[in-house]
Amino acid sequence: MVDRDLVLRKLSDLDQYLGQVAEYRDITLDHYRGDWKIQRIVERTLQMAIEVCVDIANHIIADRALRIPTTYAEAFEILGEAGLLNSTQRDAMVRMSNFRNVIVHDYARVDSAIVVRILHEHLIDFTELKSAVLKWI
Repeated sequence: MVDRDLVLRKLSDLDQYLGQVAEYRDITLDHYRGDWKIQRIVERTLQMAIEVCVDIANHIIADRALRIPTTYAEAFEILGEAGLLNSTQRDAMVRMSNFRNVIVHDYARVDSAIVVRILHEHLIDFTELKSAVLKWI
């Protein structure tokens, strides 16, 4: 059975992270590139938001006895296969998971343009995931 309180706490954390990062929603690319403090704040906060989404996904996967993911991105693919995420939501969260890996593992230098695009256009992806989660529980 889904631990509703746990999921709601994680959604509350997600709301907090999104509120914090939303303060930078209108930042320009030049401003972002020129301020290392803002870069650290935004990238770390996005990382935490993505990780809480993965935690929720893994909790739902375990509760529904779905196949076990081997990567963060695969967790969202599994939710899509189970009909819990539509293809747009699945793809958005897979991209976020991949972005998280770049930040955490330094696979490549973080592209400031991608970060700013997330701030300008893709914070809604988290909100849409939250709406889907609330339907599941």
